[in-house]
Amino acid sequence: MPNVKVLPLLEPDVVACCPPLNERPMSADEAEAAAKMFKALGDPVRLRLFSAVASHEGGEACVCDISDVGVSQPTVSHHLKKLKAAGLLSSERRGTWVYYRVQPAVLAAMSALLAGTAKEAV
Repeated sequence: MPNVKVLPLLEPDVVACCPPLNERPMSADEAEAAAKMFKALGDPVRLRLFSAVASHEGGEACVCDISDVGVSQPTVSHHLKKLKAAGLLSSERRGTWVYYRVQPAVLAAMSALLAGTAKEAV
C-alpha cells in the first residue's frame, strides 16, 4: 500500500464584492465584480454544473460525476473553467480526475448581496 497523506484544502480569503443591493448604490467597480459572478451563472449549462457541484454529497464533485449536462466533455471543461475564472469554483487534480468544490465564501457574499438586510416598514 503506497504511503499517501491527505492534505487539507485551503479556502481562499474571499471578501464580499459589494454591499447588499438595498444598502446603497453600487460603485462601477463593485458592479463589475458582481456582474462577473452572475455572468458566469447566466448560462444554463454553467448553472447546472454549479448546482451539481454545490449539491453533491461531501461538498465536492468529480468531473466524472457531473459531466452529464447534455454537452460534450470539452464543452463541460470550458464551462467549468469559466466558473473557476469567476471565482465560484476551486479544483484539485487527483490522479486522472479533477474534483470541484463551490467556494462557500463566494456563496455567502452573493447571498448577502441579493438578500441584504430587511428594513422594517414604518
